[in-house]
Order: sequence, then structure tokens, then C-alpha cells
Amino acid sequence: SHPVQYFISIQIKYPEIKGNKMIKDYYKTLGLSKGANEKEIKKSYRKMAMKFHPDKNKDPGAEEKFKGIAEAYEVLSDPKKRQIYDEYGYEGLKGVPGNPGPQDARQQGPTQGGPPNFSFKTHNGDQANFSQYFGSSNPFESFFSGGPGGMPRAHEKMDLGDFGQTRNMGGFGMTGGKPGMVKEKTIEKEVFVSLEDIATGCQKKLKIHKNIFKEDGTVSKESKVIKIDVKPGWKSGTKITFENEGDQVPGKIAADIAFIIKDAPHPVFSRDGENILYTCRVALREALCGTSLQIPTLEGGTVGLDFSGKIIKPTTVRKLKGMGLPLPKSPAEKGDLVVKFDIIFPDKLSENDKKIISDLL
Repeated sequence: SHPVQYFISIQIKYPEIKGNKMIKDYYKTLGLSKGANEKEIKKSYRKMAMKFHPDKNKDPGAEEKFKGIAEAYEVLSDPKKRQIYDEYGYEGLKGVPGNPGPQDARQQGPTQGGPPNFSFKTHNGDQANFSQYFGSSNPFESFFSGGPGGMPRAHEKMDLGDFGQTRNMGGFGMTGGKPGMVKEKTIEKEVFVSLEDIATGCQKKLKIHKNIFKEDGTVSKESKVIKIDVKPGWKSGTKITFENEGDQVPGKIAADIAFIIKDAPHPVFSRDGENILYTCRVALREALCGTSLQIPTLEGGTVGLDFSGKIIKPTTVRKLKGMGLPLPKSPAEKGDLVVKFDIIFPDKLSENDKKIISDLL
């Protein structure tokens, strides 16, 4: 069977929205000026990625900082993405048109006007960018590496087991020990999976390395590729355990390795159980006077919502049935795509505008 192309979306916390612009400065994230050349971008990324790599830097927020650095590099190192970002800003990368100022309330729905509808996804994730420089996704410990490029890849689906259970997978390590032997502490490693892969299921392959310490003081190394089948609808926190795959030390039982499934941040959607959440930004004029909107779906299409002659309030919610994620124990059933609304208010109004609105209301 042919391998399935694998994407991981990267996202840091969405910044604060002021007026009609989203504040997200990739140049500032990498400590660069807007005119920085390719060499300067690479140099800055290398320095900052090493500093904030989560396996080296255990400070609170280091992991989020690392993801932000990877996202900034993904954009600025790609001439096409950088051009879009320079011209349209972060909203252009998300495929969401620019929003109108108070002087222009004629903005159309999410697919009309504004920059082209580009889709921003990184190809291999924050660790993959890191691997381009250091040969693996983690230069601080030799135990793990994720295939070529340092990240697990998605392949055709295979059956692993029932959802929600911790799977104990035997390996090439010791399967037991003599009475009184102490077992090493379980090694845990997070595996980030995109919402797209959670929706369909995928297989990840990871290459692990282990050291075998012998009684005579010599050390040998062994490597093995292990497979994790992510079933449709798996929840964040699902744990898959491979027994005795850690380093072998005389007098001790090798540690288990536990991989913990985590939802990869998504630039457009968020997750609430089996439901997918989407926030649609709507101009005040359209919210009051009515409009037709195009809502993106996880599959890459759009669904229309007709609000002609209707008022959209900040509390308005629409549910698109069956367009969410599969239920883990019943994959044929799906959750909903829940649409919420962010009404864009003008920053200021003239006295004449205030009088007109006051008379109307």
C-alpha cells in the first residue's frame, strides 16, 4: 500500500486580538528585522531552538516558546509563506480574509474579499525543523529518534487494540528478572497527532535506540522500529506502553516506554471531546444586517450558513451535525462542528455615526 502523506499542524497560543488585526510577529519571535536574509533566519532559529528545546529547557513556557520559534521559522524560511505573511500578516496564512475598519463595513463572508485562501500547515512539525540542523529531533538524549527527520510518520492504518486501554507491547528487552531485581522507571514520551489524523486514524513509526550495559563494562547498542496505530477518535492522553524497551543495566529490569497521544495544536480548529470548535469572525454590519458565511471543515471543504435577514449575536452558536470527530468506541458516529462567532466592533465612531445609530436603535 502507498504511504499516506503526514502533516502536523503547529500552533502557539493565539495572541490577543485588538481591533481588526491579530498580533503575531514572527520576526520578533526570532529576534530578526523584517529584512533579514536566509542566513540570518537560520542562524537565529538554530540558536533559539537549542535554547528552548523542551528536552533541555524545563522552565515553564519553554515548550510553547519552542513551538512558536518552530512556527516562525517554518514561515520565514519558506519564500512563498514569507511573502504571504509580509503582505497579509498571520490572517493571510490562516486563509482568513482581512477584516474591515470602521470606514469600510462592506466586508463579505470568510471566503470573499481579503487575501487568497491559503492553508498554513507545517509538513513535519517543530521537531522536524529542529532535525534539519542537529540530525535528530532531540540532541539532548540518544534514546529516541523518529524515523528519517526525527519525527514519526503516518502510514497505512493497522489495528492496535481497543481504545482507552494501555497497550503493553513486548519488545526485544528483558521480559523479566531475578527475584529482588528492581525495574527501571517507565520512560514517557509525547506523540503529537493532528486533528486530521485523529479523524481518520493513522499509523506512526518511531525508531528507538537502547544501550546494553554488560557485566564486563562494555556497552552495545540496539535499535528497533516500533509502530503505533492511532485509531479514529482517540482522545488526548491515550497511553501505549512497550514493555522492557529501555536501556539494559546489570541487576535491573529494563524500563518500559510509554507513548502518550496528544492533540497537535491546529491553526483553525480546536477540540472539545468528539466536537470540533470553530470561531467565525463577522463584521458588525453583517452581524446586524444579515449575511451568508462559508465555514471551513476539517476535510478541507466549506459549508454554507445563511444568516440573511437574521442577527448574529456574540452568544449565537450553530452546530453542524456529524461533522466532528469519530466516537472512539463507535467510529461510525461523529460529533459536531460547533461554530461560534466573534463580532468585530469598530475602534471608534464619529459623532454623526453615533447619532445615526442612536436614532435607529
